[in-house]
Amino acid sequence: MKTNRRRFFTTSAGALAAGAVVPYFFTAGSRAKASIKSKNDRPGIGAIGLRYQGSVIALKAQDHGDIVAIADVDRNVREQARAGFGSTPRIFEDYRKLLERKDVDVVTIGTPDHWHAKMVIDACRAGKDVYVEKPLTLTIDEGKQLTKVVAETGRVVQVGSWQRSDHRFRLAVEMVRAGRIGKLQRVDVVLGKNKTGGPFARRLVPGHIDWNLWQGQTPAVPYLEERSHYTFRWWYEYSGGQMTDWGAHHLDIAQWGIDSEPIEIHTTARFPDVQDGYNVAVDFSARYKYANGVELTMADTGRNGILFTGSKGRIFVNRGTLEGKPVESLADNPLPRDQFQAYGFDNLDRPERVGKLEAIVNHMGNFFDCIETRKKPISDVASQHRSVTTCHLGNISMRLGRSLRWDPVTEQFIGDEEANAWLRREQRKGFEVA
Repeated sequence: MKTNRRRFFTTSAGALAAGAVVPYFFTAGSRAKASIKSKNDRPGIGAIGLRYQGSVIALKAQDHGDIVAIADVDRNVREQARAGFGSTPRIFEDYRKLLERKDVDVVTIGTPDHWHAKMVIDACRAGKDVYVEKPLTLTIDEGKQLTKVVAETGRVVQVGSWQRSDHRFRLAVEMVRAGRIGKLQRVDVVLGKNKTGGPFARRLVPGHIDWNLWQGQTPAVPYLEERSHYTFRWWYEYSGGQMTDWGAHHLDIAQWGIDSEPIEIHTTARFPDVQDGYNVAVDFSARYKYANGVELTMADTGRNGILFTGSKGRIFVNRGTLEGKPVESLADNPLPRDQFQAYGFDNLDRPERVGKLEAIVNHMGNFFDCIETRKKPISDVASQHRSVTTCHLGNISMRLGRSLRWDPVTEQFIGDEEANAWLRREQRKGFEVA
């Protein structure tokens, strides 16, 4: 008997929750646009947050399903989305109404960072599979909650850390894990500067924005245009500056290669003191010691990217470059297939070059592939919780102004109750992440 789409989405989630989950790594081109051909087999997609990257991921998801509902707190953004996706999708101001729809099987989330955890949890409990933008969380405790809910509900959740689907980054990590630079000793990461600015003018809330709903769990404050849309990332209330923006990409790749977790965090930072202005660190650096002895340094100036240094060589990688003598030697000494597959990578059908958009296509393809197979996607919740935790640890150390020791097993700071209080934040009534 043929299994229809809605029955598949319901029964397969239960099977996932009941059994072991193994990683599945998408191979470029294997299912990119043709994985679900029949109109009746195409999942219904609900897109939440349609500005900037949110619109990009919704468009890429549309290659695999049908956009049936759209939600955004900004009426102008909703109307632009309606024009882009046609008159068929229903539009909502409140995402919770979208999650109530039975024709929504899959959700994409492209909202500001402070909404990610609650929306993913609500979507999983509503029986939806989720593609959510990075960073995964606003706090470390949110990651603990989220990981538990995803495991309990058996939903497939892909985090938009798409550099894992870019061949340069994956090959760099494959080589490091395969010992091509000898014993890994140090990783240096450059993220870029945080934006500065202010004071900004307080304004009346525009009629097209539900400012209360936009703020969500965060403290209610007067409306500043610069708090919303793209520039939300320069306020600690809603994000974490470059530490959680580029950091959710580069620190994720670095930690993928290190294959361990941090136990000590040492930072420096200088903060602005501007009323109604951006409040993330002006200048910052961080040094992490990992349980396996590797040291990771993070700076805001220099050549953007990741430098892996081992006892026998170095590899540098960013979005346009993969270089180093070990890379040059691949032509005469390629990675043995059985060796890199042992680390969970699939090196087949790798394109010679791939840009950001192609990598996002691959990343979205991996997500929909895993919806069908009920396997773990390449940027699963557990790995991304650990990666963004590393970002949060750096910000907490900076804001406290001192070094910290971390226990990755208990997910607690050692001997520092003040620091442990920063694992969570106060949440406005009615918007709690629970």
